[in-house]
Amino acid sequence: MKSAHRPFIFIQKTLFFPKQGILVIGDLHIGYDSMLKNQGINIGIDQIEETKKELEAIFQRVRTLYTLKKIVLIGDIKHHFAFEKSELFDLRNFLRFLEKFLSKESIILIKGNHDTFTLKDYELKDSWISDDKTLAFTHGDKTYPELFKDKQVKSIIIGHIHPAVLIKDKFNIKREKFKCFLVGKYKSKQVIILPSFFPLIQGTEINELEKFKTNPFQLIPKTQLKDFETFVVGKNRVYGFGKFG
Repeated sequence: MKSAHRPFIFIQKTLFFPKQGILVIGDLHIGYDSMLKNQGINIGIDQIEETKKELEAIFQRVRTLYTLKKIVLIGDIKHHFAFEKSELFDLRNFLRFLEKFLSKESIILIKGNHDTFTLKDYELKDSWISDDKTLAFTHGDKTYPELFKDKQVKSIIIGHIHPAVLIKDKFNIKREKFKCFLVGKYKSKQVIILPSFFPLIQGTEINELEKFKTNPFQLIPKTQLKDFETFVVGKNRVYGFGKFG
């Protein structure tokens, strides 16, 4: 989905900026399936292979029409808070997959609250600003006032809270949850919140936000979040659902 006044495109669960050639991927939580298997839960899916399959189709779609220059992983790249050898192996496997499409230097890793690891050939960044200085990327679990004060930055892109919408019929019998994007203004900046990319959990129901005693969205107060536009990720397209409020 792209419009004349939006310089970005929703491509399934990812966000693409054609002018800058930047593809943004939300919370991957690599290793989540291994955690379930270690608990004796067989989910019948290989998370890494499923993620690769989805992304390969997205990369092909982008490269058909545009030039892919950067990939930004926007935090919570892995799942376990502690060190897990198998998880680090999966992470290396995944990064080698990305390196088939772009060089290491063009793959940006943003540090999320789950990302307690170090890699010799990759730097984890708290935030990253695009070469043209107009786009800022951070995970969303912490506030970086300098991003909002920077007059060159027009948009701030975050993840962290895995936004989703719960859709139900009037009898509350049929209930389905869908990942979604949130797009709005905060402190004179456009803020875009990405859904999680990993396929095993849909996310946090934004339409039940009032149940939370504290604001899990961290950066955006509830009152202002209600003015954000909601875009729901369907099977083959992204649907505009109007304002969250």
